[in-house]
Amino acid sequence: MPDTQSLEEHTARIARDGYTVLENVLDPGLVDALSADLTRIETELDLRPASNEFEGTKTLRVYNLLTHGKLWEQVPVHEVVLPLVERVLDPGCLVSTLSSIGIDPGETEQPIHADDQLMPLGKPHVATVCNTMWALTDFTEPNGATRVIAGSHLRDSSPDFGQPYSSIPAEMSRGSVLVWHGSLWHGGGANRTDARRVGLAMNYCAGFIRQQENQQLGIPRKIAAGFSPRLRELVGYGVYNGLIGHIEKKNPAELLGDDGDHTMVWEI
Repeated sequence: MPDTQSLEEHTARIARDGYTVLENVLDPGLVDALSADLTRIETELDLRPASNEFEGTKTLRVYNLLTHGKLWEQVPVHEVVLPLVERVLDPGCLVSTLSSIGIDPGETEQPIHADDQLMPLGKPHVATVCNTMWALTDFTEPNGATRVIAGSHLRDSSPDFGQPYSSIPAEMSRGSVLVWHGSLWHGGGANRTDARRVGLAMNYCAGFIRQQENQQLGIPRKIAAGFSPRLRELVGYGVYNGLIGHIEKKNPAELLGDDGDHTMVWEI
């Protein structure tokens, strides 16, 4: 578990710079297992790169990873990463999406963007999104490490899509995790090496924000019923502040067989 001082330092760094790196916090065995299973999934799905500039024409992405086996359930609830995310957002945060991003050799830089720029909110504003990138390989400037613009989360606007901006690579070793405020201007880097750069995009949103990937419809209920109580809440089977996310004044966790006592805001 992370110590309080470390959490405070990383939280302060995100508040100041918009991002921080948790160095070598992932167990090497877990990184190996995730990497191997990701290769299996990509092969089974016969994945091909997308044809648009944002996703990348030489980048492989697997979405909705929580549907691909029990192994992936460890990612959203990681004991070092999640407490920091909860400080940036709050304990009522939700899983927005869990996907992989494998940048192959020859890929160009992704356009600089902010993950919350589609939300019609004046900037700067309190974090509504907090995203993380798990390094399953080393992230270096030559192989396409995520590029960031420090302090840009405090600007009064989002970047103009497709325009060039000066940025720096968030380099980190395999097993490290980049965590950033959703307003941070950033983008994937160009891969000028002969090897793939692989990361997991484990993204969260505040409990009052709609998820990027619809977890309740995308994850079969039978699979969700086997999740831990905390993971059930993270994928949306819960109610934020006794109100947001209810179904006819009932907690959606009841759909998974949970008949616990759930107090709604009207009853407080």
